[in-house]
Amino acid sequence: MKLRRALYLVGAGALTGALLLGTAPPASADDIRDRQWALDAFAAEEIWQHATGEGVVVAVVDSGVDASHPDLTGQVLNGKDFTGKGTSAKEDTDGHGTGMAGLIAGHGHGPGGKAGVMGLAPDAKILPVRFTHSDSELGVTWAEGVRYAVDQGADVINISRGTVRDLREKEAIEYAVKNDVVVVASTGNEGVKKKSYPAAYPGVVAVGGVDDSGGVWENSSWGSNTTLIGPATNNVVTNTNNESGYGLANGTSDAAAYVSASAALVIEAHPDLSGGQVINRLVKTAKVPANENANSKLPDEKFGYGIVRPLRAVTHDIPAGPKEGPLAQSSQEETSTSSGSDDSQSAPGDDSTAAEESGGLGGVLIGVIAVAALGVLGLVVFLVMKGKRKNAQSFAGVPSGGPANRWSGVPPQQYGQQQPPQAGQYYGPPASPPPPPNQPPSPR
Repeated sequence: MKLRRALYLVGAGALTGALLLGTAPPASADDIRDRQWALDAFAAEEIWQHATGEGVVVAVVDSGVDASHPDLTGQVLNGKDFTGKGTSAKEDTDGHGTGMAGLIAGHGHGPGGKAGVMGLAPDAKILPVRFTHSDSELGVTWAEGVRYAVDQGADVINISRGTVRDLREKEAIEYAVKNDVVVVASTGNEGVKKKSYPAAYPGVVAVGGVDDSGGVWENSSWGSNTTLIGPATNNVVTNTNNESGYGLANGTSDAAAYVSASAALVIEAHPDLSGGQVINRLVKTAKVPANENANSKLPDEKFGYGIVRPLRAVTHDIPAGPKEGPLAQSSQEETSTSSGSDDSQSAPGDDSTAAEESGGLGGVLIGVIAVAALGVLGLVVFLVMKGKRKNAQSFAGVPSGGPANRWSGVPPQQYGQQQPPQAGQYYGPPASPPPPPNQPPSPR
């Protein structure tokens, strides 16, 4: 991985877009960074003492990346547009791809880069692979873009989107995995059990969401071979389609971007690992989310191995494990029983065996357990509400406490999830009150 990365960076060519700092009025008070709760939860400042993503290329297969955003200047490689419209991969009329790039490799702006969005891997390079959401409706696939990213030397491929199963795309994912590239994809925002692709393809790190209280996000879809979960709520993202240059976002798109950035940090810190071994570090250091059974059999279908913890993944002594890593390979893929695609979905819990065991003594036991569970649940709710945010801890670490504020009407998939901030200066704050401050993150 290290050699391929070095060869690509040597021939990368022009990297930057036009600076906007001279045309935008300075902000009187910039609170964008303060609202990036995930950085505190991850103990990002401590992580950056060990790795920043330097020398790592993350391909963002999305709507393009606006390289002119002040928080992304110098981070975006040329990439390629696969829409067939003769546009540049450094253009983004949707804003989604730019948002993902900022969460991965934003470097802020202004004196010392203290203002604006900081990505979790701020020294990584972004390879934009442009493929718009509407293209899939016309039968266009992103398969060629994934192969392009592999051939251009990408170490990580981030696909914060979902489509139905497609043989060309499946084979492109296999090509990436066989060439030692870490592929990360989001599971979707419907909060139901379903298979979303590419998250459900073998070898892909399928990412669901955790909210800013430390629990599994209620709109995080599951069952797509869920591997990890990451921050999915109340994220400030880069988006030059909004007058302020920023947006507020909820979605597993954001969670996938944070996991891609985590992979970039591990690759820099441990350049001799294979892609599968990088994934092994991420899953071996993950944490079961709040309010879930710490003794759960892993991977759990809703949260996989748990919340990604890049500080531990970078710094802890973890056996490398086999080259292919812990994820299923193509030969182990489930065979669909449906005609056509296997992107069927069912309500959460439909695959439970509880209904089959509800008769006779089993039914009595279940009734007793249910009553006891209700009592325990009432006590838990009381304690949680009483101590909400009081004893918040990081998942270095996400703070645990009461439920996060939610948006209503989160769309079925990842596009269009961003809410424009208040109109005004380019560096102005998002249009919502700042979140409560996090407790100092703990590296443990």
